[in-house]
Amino acid sequence: MLFIGAVLVLAVAAAVLVPLLTRESGTEQPRTTLVIPEGWRATQVYAADDKALDQPAGTTAKAAKAADLPLPAEAKGNPEGYLFPATYPVTSTTTPKSLLRYMVDTAVEHFGADHITAGARRNDVTVYQTVTIAAIVQAEADTEADMGKVARVIHNRLDREMPLQMDSTLNYAMNRSTLDTTTGDTKIDSPYNSYEHKGLPPTPIGNPGEQAMTAAISPTPGPWLYFVTVAPGDTRFTDDYAEQQRNVAEFNRNRRG
Repeated sequence: MLFIGAVLVLAVAAAVLVPLLTRESGTEQPRTTLVIPEGWRATQVYAADDKALDQPAGTTAKAAKAADLPLPAEAKGNPEGYLFPATYPVTSTTTPKSLLRYMVDTAVEHFGADHITAGARRNDVTVYQTVTIAAIVQAEADTEADMGKVARVIHNRLDREMPLQMDSTLNYAMNRSTLDTTTGDTKIDSPYNSYEHKGLPPTPIGNPGEQAMTAAISPTPGPWLYFVTVAPGDTRFTDDYAEQQRNVAEFNRNRRG
């Protein structure tokens, strides 16, 4: 098994965006706020939206399918990756549709910035693919400082037409979050199985923040093809497979201990 990384980073975006009330009633004050952390999957965002809006479970997920959100054509109507992490005010007039629309509008505004589009062109990928890369970076990097190196591993493997072999994509396919990946897991039948399929997964695997996007467009220069977080704060990057295997063995010893 070629173990690449681990799902560890989950940052919270603390900035409060322009209140939804400015787009709705114009006068009503927020009754609460909804914090969407960086890296959350759409399913987690939907559940949090339902709770904040006091709606039955599944309401926001249904709204997402019918909301006609302003997503790029590549997304095929799936807002994964475009539910921008931030703190959102919620009023009595906020609806699942209006909340989703504001999250997506905000993502489109951020991801459409000149430096993002220029970075995507420089890396010979689309902005949507850049969001997909950033989502993997968000899930895999142990620290913010590691994000640029993780992004470089992704780009290096794509350039060499190597499968990404990222455990975070398996976790997404299996709707879980774990550090333990088995050989059987790497054989599952899913387009998100980056052990079996080359290239990027069909959609982002979460909703990345600013730091992950920055890493995706400006990865740290380096030859690395592998990495593993041996222990918290200790991620080893290498382009040597034998060295990677030694690092993985150390990771496994630490897990058993």
